[in-house]
Amino acid sequence: MTRLSNFAPYGVALRSRLMLGTSQYPSPAILAEAVSASGAEVVTVSLRRESARLKEGQDFWRLIRDIGVRVLPNTAGCYSVKEAVTTAQMAREVFGASWLKLEVIGDADTLQPDVFGLVEAARILSDDGFEVFPYTTEDLVVAERLLEAGCKVLMPWGSPIGSGQGLNNVFGLRALRAHFPDTPLIVDAGLGLPSHAAAAMELGFDGVLLNTAVAKAGDPVAMARAFGQAVEAGRAAFLAGPMPPRDMAAPSTPVIGKAILS
Repeated sequence: MTRLSNFAPYGVALRSRLMLGTSQYPSPAILAEAVSASGAEVVTVSLRRESARLKEGQDFWRLIRDIGVRVLPNTAGCYSVKEAVTTAQMAREVFGASWLKLEVIGDADTLQPDVFGLVEAARILSDDGFEVFPYTTEDLVVAERLLEAGCKVLMPWGSPIGSGQGLNNVFGLRALRAHFPDTPLIVDAGLGLPSHAAAAMELGFDGVLLNTAVAKAGDPVAMARAFGQAVEAGRAAFLAGPMPPRDMAAPSTPVIGKAILS
């Protein structure tokens, strides 16, 4: 399938607008197959202190490298600025990469970002040479602060991580897209169905990132392929210029020339 309008977060040209997480898959082999089927060129990997010391952790990092995609290390599970910054520095040592998906969680139930800590950590890491992909809300003021802190990409949530609810605040996401037309925006978290990914792309977002919807599917490989197709279809629809919604019906068949029966 022909891919449309490449995008280049932090100057790196990508053909696929789908990014995949790497946790919760039934096996490493299925993970590798799913990534291949999806067409994704970027995968996120969470680095925790304990896993970095274990042999099985090292085997996992080796598998990720062997898949042949770009790694986006993730500070998942961090609840403070200090923890996120330390984890990011460890990830750079392990992967030798400047890209970083930054998470600073503020609420354990919803996994909503702590936007105050997020902005602070983003500024520290940007100053330290990281290219930060911040997991944030759709709040316009927070987005502005993150850009001022040095971020050149924003990753607003669709809904809580792992919830599968899709896009909970379409108005907010549409406003974010309108306010920052030149900033790469990637919907991250909460997508459960390929239709959710297509809807995000139809709003004009540049990409989507997801994990659970593929990893926990009955057939992760088939679901990964479906998400890849949905992302491309949604992007193609956006570029085609969707018709605006109407409050009333409008006939698709013209009435001019219709026979008049008396």
